[in-house]
Amino acid sequence: MASPTLTDPSFARSVVFVIDHRPAGTLGVVLNRPSEVSVADVLPTWGPHTSTPHAVFVGGPVEQRTALCLAALRTGEDPARTGGVVGVRGPVALVDLDSDPDRLAPRVRGLRVFAGYSGWDRGQLAGEVRRGDWFVVPALPDDVLAPAGYDLWGGVLRRQGVPLALLATHVSEPRRN
Repeated sequence: MASPTLTDPSFARSVVFVIDHRPAGTLGVVLNRPSEVSVADVLPTWGPHTSTPHAVFVGGPVEQRTALCLAALRTGEDPARTGGVVGVRGPVALVDLDSDPDRLAPRVRGLRVFAGYSGWDRGQLAGEVRRGDWFVVPALPDDVLAPAGYDLWGGVLRRQGVPLALLATHVSEPRRN
């Protein structure tokens, strides 16, 4: 998640869910940037199955014409035995958007579609973490499905305990304080 000092418009106050982290690089999606575009407008068969808001989320500045989908599987569902998904972490899985949404829908608690992703080359993210641009904290499956209007950035910080929890009160525009 972004530290309060990270002011890049693509990432300010963002919560990034890391999908894949390898020596060659890191790939993730920003969880808290809904767009004005409805999933039903771009992926009509998936639209009815997405979590509220039914918007495409901006996953990051890389390849914004590429769609990724994350789902939180229901309790007891095994990603290895669930067609159309690849397990990421715990019940969170990457969804194959070419699969049948009607077959997958009963097996998930919710899903979210992202346009684009966030990517870092070898060592880039580690350098940004060392510089203090990012905090590495554990994710919860419900973070992927956070409702519209919920301050996910503040909520994730608050559950970290002191001293990180104190940063949840950091105002986005100190000049307006």
